[in-house]
Amino acid sequence: MEVERGQDFGVVSALGDVAEKKCQRCGSCGQAESPPPRAIVRQATPEDRKVATELRINEEEVRKTVRDRVRQHNLPMKASDAEWQWDKRKLTIYFTAEQRVDFRALVRDLAGLFRTRIELRQIGARDEAKRLDGIGRCGRQLCISAWLPEGRPVSLSLAKAQGLSLNPVQISGPCGRLLCCLHYEHEFYVQQRKRFPKEGKTVKTAEGNERVISVDIFRERVTLRSEEGATRVVTLEQLRV
Repeated sequence: MEVERGQDFGVVSALGDVAEKKCQRCGSCGQAESPPPRAIVRQATPEDRKVATELRINEEEVRKTVRDRVRQHNLPMKASDAEWQWDKRKLTIYFTAEQRVDFRALVRDLAGLFRTRIELRQIGARDEAKRLDGIGRCGRQLCISAWLPEGRPVSLSLAKAQGLSLNPVQISGPCGRLLCCLHYEHEFYVQQRKRFPKEGKTVKTAEGNERVISVDIFRERVTLRSEEGATRVVTLEQLRV
Protein backbone atom coordinates (compact mmCIF):
# COMPACT_ATOMS: atom_id res chain seq x y z
CA MET A 1 0.00 0.00 0.00
CA GLU A 2 1.07 3.59 -0.62
CA VAL A 3 2.31 5.64 2.33
CA GLU A 4 4.14 8.91 2.70
CA ARG A 5 7.41 8.69 0.76
CA GLY A 6 7.09 5.09 -0.32
CA GLN A 7 5.26 1.81 0.18
CA ASP A 8 4.48 -0.29 3.22
CA PHE A 9 3.14 -3.75 4.04
CA GLY A 10 -0.37 -4.08 5.47
CA VAL A 11 -2.55 -6.94 6.67
CA VAL A 12 -6.34 -7.03 6.29
CA SER A 13 -7.74 -7.41 9.81
CA ALA A 14 -11.49 -7.34 9.07
CA LEU A 15 -14.02 -7.32 6.24
CA GLY A 16 -17.67 -6.41 5.77
CA ASP A 17 -19.80 -5.87 8.88
CA VAL A 18 -16.92 -6.59 11.25
CA ALA A 19 -14.77 -3.92 9.57
CA GLU A 20 -17.64 -1.44 9.76
CA LYS A 21 -18.13 -2.09 13.49
CA LYS A 22 -14.41 -1.65 14.11
CA CYS A 23 -14.48 1.63 12.25
CA GLN A 24 -17.49 2.87 14.24
CA ARG A 25 -15.85 1.86 17.53
CA CYS A 26 -12.68 3.74 16.69
CA GLY A 27 -14.60 6.86 15.70
CA SER A 28 -11.65 8.53 13.93
CA CYS A 29 -13.07 8.33 10.39
CA GLY A 30 -14.45 11.61 9.13
CA GLN A 31 -12.59 13.71 11.70
CA ALA A 32 -10.46 16.61 10.53
CA GLU A 33 -7.26 15.08 11.92
CA SER A 34 -7.90 11.60 10.52
CA PRO A 35 -5.31 10.54 7.91
CA PRO A 36 -6.43 10.30 4.26
CA PRO A 37 -7.12 6.79 2.92
CA ARG A 38 -4.15 5.09 1.26
CA ALA A 39 -4.24 3.35 -2.09
CA ILE A 40 -3.58 -0.38 -2.21
CA VAL A 41 -0.86 -1.11 -4.77
CA ARG A 42 -1.31 -4.88 -5.07
CA GLN A 43 -1.80 -8.09 -3.16
CA ALA A 44 1.40 -9.08 -1.35
CA THR A 45 3.51 -11.71 -3.10
CA PRO A 46 5.42 -14.49 -1.29
CA GLU A 47 8.56 -12.42 -1.76
CA ASP A 48 6.85 -9.38 -0.18
CA ARG A 49 5.86 -11.50 2.81
CA LYS A 50 9.40 -12.78 3.15
CA VAL A 51 10.78 -9.22 3.19
CA ALA A 52 8.23 -8.19 5.82
CA THR A 53 9.12 -11.16 8.02
CA GLU A 54 12.83 -10.39 7.76
CA LEU A 55 12.18 -6.78 8.73
CA ARG A 56 10.21 -7.82 11.83
CA ILE A 57 13.12 -10.04 12.89
CA ASN A 58 15.64 -7.27 12.24
CA GLU A 59 13.63 -4.80 14.34
CA GLU A 60 14.74 -6.55 17.54
CA GLU A 61 18.40 -5.81 16.71
CA VAL A 62 17.44 -2.26 15.78
CA ARG A 63 15.78 -1.76 19.18
CA LYS A 64 18.93 -2.91 20.99
CA THR A 65 21.11 -0.60 18.90
CA VAL A 66 18.82 2.38 19.47
CA ARG A 67 18.80 1.79 23.23
CA ASP A 68 22.60 1.69 23.23
CA ARG A 69 22.75 5.01 21.35
CA VAL A 70 20.21 6.57 23.74
CA ARG A 71 22.47 5.63 26.66
CA GLN A 72 25.52 7.02 24.84
CA HIS A 73 23.73 10.34 24.33
CA ASN A 74 22.57 10.24 27.98
CA LEU A 75 18.97 11.07 27.07
CA PRO A 76 16.10 10.77 29.61
CA MET A 77 13.96 8.57 27.37
CA LYS A 78 13.08 4.92 26.87
CA ALA A 79 13.16 3.47 23.36
CA SER A 80 10.34 0.93 23.51
CA ASP A 81 9.90 -0.20 19.90
CA ALA A 82 11.18 0.17 16.35
CA GLU A 83 9.35 -0.31 13.07
CA TRP A 84 10.75 -0.46 9.56
CA GLN A 85 8.74 0.75 6.61
CA TRP A 86 8.53 -2.15 4.14
CA ASP A 87 10.71 -0.42 1.53
CA LYS A 88 13.19 0.66 4.30
CA ARG A 89 12.83 4.31 3.37
CA LYS A 90 11.81 5.14 6.94
CA LEU A 91 12.54 3.80 10.42
CA THR A 92 10.14 4.82 13.17
CA ILE A 93 11.38 4.73 16.77
CA TYR A 94 8.70 4.77 19.48
CA PHE A 95 9.75 6.09 22.86
CA THR A 96 8.38 7.20 26.22
CA ALA A 97 9.71 10.06 28.34
CA GLU A 98 8.63 11.95 31.43
CA GLN A 99 9.88 15.27 30.09
CA ARG A 100 10.75 17.06 26.88
CA VAL A 101 13.75 15.51 25.14
CA ASP A 102 16.13 17.14 22.66
CA PHE A 103 16.93 14.16 20.45
CA ARG A 104 18.25 16.00 17.37
CA ALA A 105 21.78 14.65 17.83
CA LEU A 106 20.37 11.14 18.28
CA VAL A 107 18.39 11.41 15.04
CA ARG A 108 21.51 12.46 13.11
CA ASP A 109 23.42 9.59 14.67
CA LEU A 110 20.75 7.01 13.77
CA ALA A 111 20.29 8.41 10.25
CA GLY A 112 24.00 7.99 9.60
CA LEU A 113 23.95 4.49 11.06
CA PHE A 114 20.88 3.08 9.27
CA ARG A 115 21.09 5.23 6.11
CA THR A 116 17.38 6.03 6.08
CA ARG A 117 14.89 8.61 7.29
CA ILE A 118 14.46 8.45 11.08
CA GLU A 119 11.23 9.39 12.83
CA LEU A 120 11.10 9.47 16.63
CA ARG A 121 7.55 9.27 17.92
CA GLN A 122 6.73 9.81 21.59
CA ILE A 123 3.93 7.63 22.95
CA GLY A 124 2.20 7.18 26.31
CA ALA A 125 2.35 4.22 28.65
CA ARG A 126 -0.91 2.74 27.31
CA ASP A 127 0.26 3.09 23.70
CA GLU A 128 3.49 1.34 24.65
CA ALA A 129 1.53 -1.54 26.19
CA LYS A 130 -0.56 -1.75 23.01
CA ARG A 131 2.54 -2.10 20.85
CA LEU A 132 4.47 -4.50 23.09
CA ASP A 133 1.44 -6.56 24.22
CA GLY A 134 1.44 -8.74 27.32
CA ILE A 135 -0.70 -10.57 29.87
CA GLY A 136 -2.87 -8.69 32.36
CA ARG A 137 -3.46 -9.57 36.01
CA CYS A 138 -6.63 -11.37 34.85
CA GLY A 139 -4.44 -13.87 32.94
CA ARG A 140 -5.63 -12.76 29.50
CA GLN A 141 -4.08 -10.73 26.71
CA LEU A 142 -4.07 -6.99 27.37
CA CYS A 143 -7.34 -5.41 26.20
CA ILE A 144 -5.44 -2.47 24.69
CA SER A 145 -3.61 -4.94 22.42
CA ALA A 146 -6.47 -7.36 21.78
CA TRP A 147 -9.42 -5.15 20.88
CA LEU A 148 -9.54 -1.68 22.47
CA PRO A 149 -9.10 0.96 19.73
CA GLU A 150 -7.51 3.41 22.16
CA GLY A 151 -6.70 3.79 25.84
CA ARG A 152 -9.10 6.13 27.61
CA PRO A 153 -7.96 8.04 30.74
CA VAL A 154 -8.92 6.24 33.97
CA SER A 155 -9.27 8.03 37.31
CA LEU A 156 -9.41 6.79 40.89
CA SER A 157 -13.04 7.92 41.06
CA LEU A 158 -13.99 4.86 38.97
CA ALA A 159 -12.41 2.50 41.51
CA LYS A 160 -14.04 4.40 44.37
CA ALA A 161 -17.49 4.10 42.77
CA GLN A 162 -17.00 0.32 42.50
CA GLY A 163 -15.82 -0.08 46.08
CA LEU A 164 -12.34 -1.23 45.04
CA SER A 165 -9.05 -0.61 46.79
CA LEU A 166 -7.70 2.87 46.11
CA ASN A 167 -4.13 1.60 46.23
CA PRO A 168 -2.84 2.26 42.67
CA VAL A 169 -0.56 -0.79 42.85
CA GLN A 170 -3.56 -3.10 43.22
CA ILE A 171 -5.64 -1.57 40.42
CA SER A 172 -2.93 -0.85 37.83
CA GLY A 173 -1.95 -2.84 34.77
CA PRO A 174 1.52 -3.81 33.47
CA CYS A 175 1.84 -0.34 31.91
CA GLY A 176 1.73 1.25 35.36
CA ARG A 177 -1.55 3.05 34.63
CA LEU A 178 -4.95 2.31 36.16
CA LEU A 179 -6.69 -0.70 34.58
CA CYS A 180 -8.62 0.03 31.38
CA CYS A 181 -11.32 -2.43 32.48
CA LEU A 182 -12.39 -0.11 35.32
CA HIS A 183 -14.48 1.59 32.64
CA TYR A 184 -16.41 -1.54 31.68
CA GLU A 185 -18.83 -1.79 34.63
CA HIS A 186 -18.71 1.80 35.83
CA GLU A 187 -22.07 2.76 34.34
CA PHE A 188 -23.70 -0.27 36.00
CA TYR A 189 -22.42 0.78 39.42
CA VAL A 190 -23.54 4.37 38.90
CA GLN A 191 -27.08 3.32 37.97
CA GLN A 192 -27.36 0.74 40.75
CA ARG A 193 -26.15 3.11 43.46
CA LYS A 194 -28.95 5.53 42.57
CA ARG A 195 -31.37 2.98 44.09
CA PHE A 196 -29.61 3.04 47.46
CA PRO A 197 -29.22 5.77 50.10
CA LYS A 198 -25.74 7.29 50.19
CA GLU A 199 -23.25 5.92 52.68
CA GLY A 200 -23.02 8.20 55.72
CA LYS A 201 -26.58 9.48 55.31
CA THR A 202 -28.99 9.29 58.24
CA VAL A 203 -32.37 7.68 57.43
CA LYS A 204 -35.52 7.30 59.48
CA THR A 205 -36.69 3.70 59.89
CA ALA A 206 -39.07 1.77 62.11
CA GLU A 207 -36.18 1.50 64.59
CA GLY A 208 -35.59 5.27 64.62
CA ASN A 209 -32.81 7.33 63.08
CA GLU A 210 -30.02 5.16 61.66
CA ARG A 211 -26.89 5.94 59.70
CA VAL A 212 -26.07 4.11 56.44
CA ILE A 213 -22.72 2.39 56.98
CA SER A 214 -22.42 0.47 53.68
CA VAL A 215 -24.46 -0.82 50.76
CA ASP A 216 -24.24 -4.12 48.88
CA ILE A 217 -25.66 -3.55 45.40
CA PHE A 218 -25.38 -7.23 44.42
CA ARG A 219 -27.23 -8.71 47.39
CA GLU A 220 -29.35 -5.53 47.68
CA ARG A 221 -28.53 -5.11 51.35
CA VAL A 222 -27.88 -2.03 53.48
CA THR A 223 -25.90 -1.96 56.73
CA LEU A 224 -27.33 0.49 59.29
CA ARG A 225 -26.13 1.75 62.67
CA SER A 226 -28.47 3.21 65.26
CA GLU A 227 -27.75 6.18 67.50
CA GLU A 228 -27.07 3.71 70.32
CA GLY A 229 -24.38 2.02 68.22
CA ALA A 230 -26.27 -1.15 67.30
CA THR A 231 -25.61 -2.42 63.78
CA ARG A 232 -28.01 -4.38 61.60
CA VAL A 233 -28.34 -5.45 57.97
CA VAL A 234 -31.61 -5.04 56.06
CA THR A 235 -32.62 -5.59 52.48
CA LEU A 236 -33.28 -2.64 50.22
CA GLU A 237 -36.94 -3.65 50.07
CA GLN A 238 -37.22 -3.66 53.86
CA LEU A 239 -35.59 -0.24 54.05
CA ARG A 240 -38.09 1.18 51.56
CA VAL A 241 -41.01 -0.21 53.54
